[in-house]
Amino acid sequence: MIGFDRITFSPDVMAGRACIRGKRVTVSLIVNLVANGMSTEEIIEAYPYLEPEDIQQALQYAAWLAEENVHSLESRQIEQREARL
Repeated sequence: MIGFDRITFSPDVMAGRACIRGKRVTVSLIVNLVANGMSTEEIIEAYPYLEPEDIQQALQYAAWLAEENVHSLESRQIEQREARL
């Protein structure tokens, strides 16, 4: 996870969810706000302790997560069955 210096994780903050700079603002909140039409300026107006770079990095982090390969449980079970044959 190189390059995400504004994304933090702490079990004491929002139960360890991905947050912005240790604040009680999650990456998922930022992504939802953008997805629902809020601009960076509107988000910063609503959360004045955030910076434009926070919004950008939250979106970059979400995009990075979306690149991960996800395997369904069913396909994993098939792979395991085939490996035993």
